[in-house]
Amino acid sequence: MERPGDVKPNFPVDAFAGTAAYYLRFRLPYPDDLVQDLVLRARLSGRGRLVDLASGPGPVAFALRSQFAAIWAVDLEPEMIEAGRREAARLGASNITWLVGRVEDFAGPPGPAELVTIGEAFHRLEQGRTVANAFAWLRPGGCLATLGTFSALSGREAWQRIVVQVVHRWTSGKRRTSDGQPLRKPEGSLEHNERVLRESGFTEVATHRFPRVHVWSLEDIVGYLYSTSAASRSLLGKDVDAFEVDLRAALLAHDSSGTYQEDPQWSYTFGRKPL
Repeated sequence: MERPGDVKPNFPVDAFAGTAAYYLRFRLPYPDDLVQDLVLRARLSGRGRLVDLASGPGPVAFALRSQFAAIWAVDLEPEMIEAGRREAARLGASNITWLVGRVEDFAGPPGPAELVTIGEAFHRLEQGRTVANAFAWLRPGGCLATLGTFSALSGREAWQRIVVQVVHRWTSGKRRTSDGQPLRKPEGSLEHNERVLRESGFTEVATHRFPRVHVWSLEDIVGYLYSTSAASRSLLGKDVDAFEVDLRAALLAHDSSGTYQEDPQWSYTFGRKPL
């Protein structure tokens, strides 16, 4: 019988090609109260190890860097890791080790970790294998947290539905998988994530939510989309300029102010390895 975390996704390995600079500039930062709540709940010592899986250019690692003596940031995309290295140098974050590779193949840090994090990427991983590995790396009492929020492509607001329609119009038929087969994608609901953690032996499993209000500009929306695999400049190819003209016109026709509000709900799903 297939368990909730058994699906093996087949996203292309270069799905985020060309997105790293946009990711650093246009992805919203994790809210301070979410970060502080996680720090307190995980009972961090300030001297331990963090493993940040599917790290991208490091938003989770940077948000938590003052809480750890050493951090390992692992991502499949060399471009993301290189962008993270440059940003770490700019910030003076010398306690982060950057590694290119599949999260599922990472052997783990050189000693027990206090915390393992996965930011906005759990739906792209072999979840059962990833969580089982994290459980093995953690010290007794150590914690795992998957972090994220709804994206501008979630379609909950009227303007977001317009964004989804425009993106679909320009990318339909262009998306591909690593093996040429229909996309296999693990479930991404918060309830599903909790089930996967419980099945792997974690306790205190719960999701903690942090609602926000955010106002996007047209530039922010375009930049955000270019940070995603669903509407990257690489995926759009020769249609990128026409796509951007179409998107701007559609959004301005909806609201000529050029600003668009949403109420994103940030969250993290948490589990603790028993003592």
